[in-house]
Amino acid sequence: MLPILQRLASKASASFSPARHPVRTLIVTPTRELAAQVEESVRTYGKYVSFRSCVVYGGVGMQPQVEALARGIDILVATPGRLLDHVEQKTVDLRQVEILVLDEADRMLDMGFIHDIRRILALLPAQRQNLLFSATFPDEIRELARSFMKDPANVEVARRNTPAELVAQVAHPVDAQRKRELLAHLVKSNDWRQVLVFVKTKHGANRLAEQLRRAGVEADAIHGNKSQNARTRALEQFKAGEMRVLVATDIAARGLDIEALPHVVNYDLPHVAEDYVHRIGRTGRAGSEGEAVSLVSHEDRPLLAAIERLMNRKIENRAVPGFEPGTVSPERKSAPERQRQPRPQPRQNQQRAPQQRQPSQQPRRQGRPQPPRAVQAQDSAYEDQIREARARMLEEGEAVPPPQGRQPQQHAQPRPGEGKRRRRRGRRGGQGRGPNAASPARSSRQQQWDPRRSEPREPVERAYHQPSTQHVKVTHKPRRTLSGFVGALLGRKPEDSKKEE
Repeated sequence: MLPILQRLASKASASFSPARHPVRTLIVTPTRELAAQVEESVRTYGKYVSFRSCVVYGGVGMQPQVEALARGIDILVATPGRLLDHVEQKTVDLRQVEILVLDEADRMLDMGFIHDIRRILALLPAQRQNLLFSATFPDEIRELARSFMKDPANVEVARRNTPAELVAQVAHPVDAQRKRELLAHLVKSNDWRQVLVFVKTKHGANRLAEQLRRAGVEADAIHGNKSQNARTRALEQFKAGEMRVLVATDIAARGLDIEALPHVVNYDLPHVAEDYVHRIGRTGRAGSEGEAVSLVSHEDRPLLAAIERLMNRKIENRAVPGFEPGTVSPERKSAPERQRQPRPQPRQNQQRAPQQRQPSQQPRRQGRPQPPRAVQAQDSAYEDQIREARARMLEEGEAVPPPQGRQPQQHAQPRPGEGKRRRRRGRRGGQGRGPNAASPARSSRQQQWDPRRSEPREPVERAYHQPSTQHVKVTHKPRRTLSGFVGALLGRKPEDSKKEE
């Protein structure tokens, strides 16, 4: 930042007019936390220079940012997405930018941000100075950078892809299911007060933070799904020492500056070996010593080998007693012993034991299911009523109809969908397909003789269709011929055509 401030010092203006403070320097960062730290450094280093700076990033309201941009800005620090939002709303003008800075350029130029960076480059003047900063610079990113830079100069302060020499690196082999237990053991036994833990996924960060809190370790998670206020609050608590463990994704591995951070733990090894250098670079800063611990399971060995090839050095493997691969935790050892012990019977079961129903000794009936007892009682009552009605009719001298057997009611289970069809028929008032058609079941009940009545019902007379005796005259339609068709076209009658034939 100091060279940029020195170059812009000659054009500094103390005027309050926004026109005298156009955007001259644009600094683009991949994360919100890094953007806030860079803007804080600009205000700190340019405290005695008449510069105006502003930071814009997502996750917060745009109106305060719009008002700050309207007052005039000399140095603008932004993330790509929110910067393009202001460009679309025409609240920022980038036509007078003199210096473009891409911090963490390897991340800014990968497939995640390259499209936004190309859109931003199209808005800038062709004559400008481009500065790219990163701890790792793969060859692919170098070739991409040359596509929009003219004769770039390469400045290296250390060997490529090498971490700080003050960072002690160690790998602890452990089973994947015991990583959380080993992490809690290291924090408690070594009395670590400030630990930054890196995981691969956002869901894994939340789950690990919750598990550590249950184990009695103060922890919180920071990742892209959390609001900016929650991320800022968790980061401030971690920097102040109020929180022992901060679980983060790779969002915190890029440029996050935590003063004198003593420990960094790779709970999950990164799939990209360069990210390992950025992760352990959060410790051992400004001449202070640090320690980088990696929890390596059997599945992580290929990733560890790729990291060692990138750094061209071996990482010390040190097994923690009691957590060697293949060992079982004491909690799991005690679980089978608890299972072998007989479970005491509850008192309620002991009291109800004499009252339990004995199984029936009668063989189960096979074949058609029998109707319930209530239905059988109903049938017997119906037969009694029939007999009483017949006896009363004999006493009165009335004609007694012949006895009719009653079919027992079937109580079979309805087929799927049959209940719905019956309910629809009930709502329609018993009508079938036609508008005046009655349901067969209801018509049979209406025509059935009821023995409880004093007089039998009149039989329903059905009107059958009698064949007609009238003579039906059958006429045969003459066959059409070509001559008849021509005669019809000429207007002749059929009799005339027959005569001609």
